[in-house]
Amino acid sequence: MIKHQSPGLKNWFNKFVKKKIIVTGGLGFIGSNLIDLLLKKNYNIINLDKVSYSSNFYNTREHKKNKRYKFIKCDLNNKNKLNKVIFAFKPSAIFNLAAETHVDRSIDGPDNFIKSNILGVYNLLEVFKKYSKKNPKAKLIHISTDEVYGDILRGRSDENYPYKPSSPYAASKASSDHLVFSYVRTYKIPAIITNCSNNYGPKQHPEKLIPKLIYSILKNKKLPIYGKGLNSREWIYVEDHCQALIKVFQKGKVGNFYNIGSNINKTNIQITKALINIAKKNIRIGKNVKIQFVKDRPGHDVRYALNSKKIISKLKWKPKIDLIKGLNLTFKWYLSNLQYYSSIKMKEATKRIGLKK
Repeated sequence: MIKHQSPGLKNWFNKFVKKKIIVTGGLGFIGSNLIDLLLKKNYNIINLDKVSYSSNFYNTREHKKNKRYKFIKCDLNNKNKLNKVIFAFKPSAIFNLAAETHVDRSIDGPDNFIKSNILGVYNLLEVFKKYSKKNPKAKLIHISTDEVYGDILRGRSDENYPYKPSSPYAASKASSDHLVFSYVRTYKIPAIITNCSNNYGPKQHPEKLIPKLIYSILKNKKLPIYGKGLNSREWIYVEDHCQALIKVFQKGKVGNFYNIGSNINKTNIQITKALINIAKKNIRIGKNVKIQFVKDRPGHDVRYALNSKKIISKLKWKPKIDLIKGLNLTFKWYLSNLQYYSSIKMKEATKRIGLKK
């Protein structure tokens, strides 16, 4: 069986016959929110996470005593352990959310992005290729990003739009998408690829824009905005994204790509001003809470925008949380979970990176 696990784990694997799912990267932002939703829908979950800087046990603390949830520390690059877990648990689906995701970090050091996002996915595909031969109804849902399309200055990119990644992060995700699709075509593995727009919501690491802004507001600090704040992103509340992923698993067609977006684009400066207004309705903000424009990110894409008509029409999914409601929910979650910030090395998390050339 699996080394370093309790003797009772094999019995735990065998206890559940149906509705078994593996989520990789389940201690992260989207992964932990997906686990919350899957458990509510009565699935039995194995959370595989290598426990990197952005992994946080706070995100899954409420599931520690849940008999339908198990955490196993596992790096996708540990192929032997990955193989043992998958064949022992026999999942009906694997949601792959294990990835390095911060563009700035990829600029400073692409190495980890190549290892996790490309080589890690390769290992997962090799194991899943063998597993799916014995379990042909199982599905691999590979979660990717809208950043693979690069700048979309006009209109919206659909699933047939050519990839043109700008950052090492986006290039690593584009590589993994191509790799997954090649295994679908060549080895006939039952996999689906999704590309989602910018997520926000509870449990997001504060290296990302919205939780960093909320932290700065709560700590009476200046609000750093890259360039002039005119970069436009399509914002989707994380629960809406997770609902879409479950819909893709349940009804998606193997070998297909599905864009997942909200059709709501806002610039970074618009998001910042909206958060300031929300904060004023909930707390008394300090005098240091002011927008501070800082040096822009190298190669910063101007605009991302997805065409999500396919998933809306084919799978009957659509987002339910509008932007202002979602930002309110997000702000109130962080306000009610201040200990979340204490579980992170905030000085390191909010330090400016991504300026290396």
